[in-house]
Order: sequence, then structure tokens, then C-alpha cells
Amino acid sequence: MEMWFSDISTPNIKLNIRVKKQLFSERSDIQQVDVFDSEDLGRFITLDGEIVFSEKDEFIYDEMVAHVPMAVHPNVKKVLVIGGGDGGVAKELCRYPEIERIDVVEEDEMFVYVSKKFFPETAEGLADPRVNLYIQDGLKFIRGKVGEYDLIINDSTDPFGPTEGLFTKEFYGSCYKALNDSGVMVYQHGSPFYDEDEAECRKMHQKVFRCFPVSRVYQAHIPTCPSGYWLFGFASKKYHPISDFNAEKWNARGIKTWYYTTNLHLGSFMLPRYVVDILKEAEEKNNGGE
Repeated sequence: MEMWFSDISTPNIKLNIRVKKQLFSERSDIQQVDVFDSEDLGRFITLDGEIVFSEKDEFIYDEMVAHVPMAVHPNVKKVLVIGGGDGGVAKELCRYPEIERIDVVEEDEMFVYVSKKFFPETAEGLADPRVNLYIQDGLKFIRGKVGEYDLIINDSTDPFGPTEGLFTKEFYGSCYKALNDSGVMVYQHGSPFYDEDEAECRKMHQKVFRCFPVSRVYQAHIPTCPSGYWLFGFASKKYHPISDFNAEKWNARGIKTWYYTTNLHLGSFMLPRYVVDILKEAEEKNNGGE
């Protein structure tokens, strides 16, 4: 008997994955956590029925949220990762010796446990002595922080359910306060392709555009994301992701990647026309006082 997992993107579209075995299934205090093993994607983890990452493609997301800001900001010492309980983003950040402290704030302790048990190569990022893991709500953690971080990465899942508070105007305002005068924030911006997701992209860009003097969006191809197309946001008090980008310096580091390159860095900010239009309309709506 065949076993399939379905990740529903819209009421009419779903991604089906043939599963060899279900490895874990339990409900935490926050959400349903499941781990499956598949032929083509390897192991993958889902939260409330939606894929978070798979062994096959997790490197794309982790590299794009870590290396893009690190290739722009010239002096990152202290980093806050909100979400990130799987350790993947921390693992990429730990490749930079100048980083002194990485605070990872993950609300769901079970997600951390499952990541360590079933995805040890990813979770090893949490074992670095520079990493401090806090099991706490991200919004509560960041309230009251002032000028503390050079870089904030919002690695939470999506703007629905348990992490909804991490996509609010209050949250982005708190991130702005928690960053120092040259601070950068990177966050997952979702997929703009389906109508349901496009609406959230618009709202998110409006909020961040209102908070930060520099606000840009970039892209990546991630097969297990809705439509296989994913956006990220780059928000900053000072640095621009293109004009302050130092390709020569980053290449001199000799960091081996599977997805990110300095050429791709530039290309990732060259968005399709329909995405440019979505973002422009959101900005114009802000300027109109709505």
C-alpha cells in the first residue's frame, strides 16, 4: 500500500510526495509536528500539515537568509535568529568567525528536539558555543531590546497560526528598536504566486517599508515551498543590499556553498515584473496614508 503526504497550497492545488515511512507524529503545546522519509526529498518535517523543510532543499533557504546579509553588513558581531529551532540558519552563521553571539529564540521545544533527533547535520548549528538557545515567544523576547543586534533573521514559518505575531507592525517596530544604528533585518517574505499568499506579501511589505529606510525583496527557487518560488525581505537602517554589497570580500572568505553565490546575490534582487508591481503597489498604498 502506497503512502502519500499532501501539502495543500490552495483549495485547488497540492504537492503530493510519496512517503516511505512516517518517523514521528506528535502534537506539542503549540502545533502538530510530523517527520516523514521519502525517496526523492529524503526526510522532511511538517508543522500543522505544512512542509517546513526537507533534507533535499533546506540548504537553499538557510544559505539565502544567512549569506545575503553577511555579504552586505561589514561588521556583524551579534545576531538574533527568531525561530530557527532546527539549527540550519545558525549553522550557516557559525561559518563567520567574527560573529561573537547568536541568540536563537524558538517557541516550540518539541521542534528543537525533533530536529536534533532526525536532522542532526542541520541541528549541529545549535551546538556551537556562540549559540544561545531560548525556548520563548519571539515577540516577547524582543520587546524591550534596544540597539543590541547587528543582524536579526526572522526564521519563523508563516504569518498564520502560532507565529502570526511575528508578522505584525509591532514586531517589525520592535526589530527596528532592537537593531543598532547600522542593523539589518532579513525575513521570509512568502510566495507571491497564489492569490492567498500574494495578499500576505503585500501586507508584509507595507509594514516593513513603513518601518525601515531601506526595504528590498529578493528571491530563491525552493522546491517544497508553495509554487516552488519564495521571497525574502532585506530591511536595514543603513546598508543597501546592492550598493553596499562587497562580492570581492565575501568571495575571499572561501565559504563553500551549494546555492548562494555573489552573482546570484545580485540576480536574486532582479524580480519578475508581477512581483515588482505587487511591491510597488504596496509602497504606494503606504505613501497614500492607508
